[in-house]
Amino acid sequence: MKQVTITLPGEQLDFFVQLVHKLGFDVEEETEIPEIQKNIVMERIRESKPEELLQWKTARKKLVFKNE
Repeated sequence: MKQVTITLPGEQLDFFVQLVHKLGFDVEEETEIPEIQKNIVMERIRESKPEELLQWKTARKKLVFKNE
């Protein structure tokens, strides 16, 4: 199996992904997270209160999944 990396103009990405899906190939989209969003998350982690956090098992039970 070969792996190919290409660079596309942003406005053509959706078209390319649809084309590749129609041809039956998998597409792994690599998304860069902007620094400002990383900073927001880190700030929220610093400001969080441990007594308000939930264990993942508890939180997952409260989620509603459409495909289940």
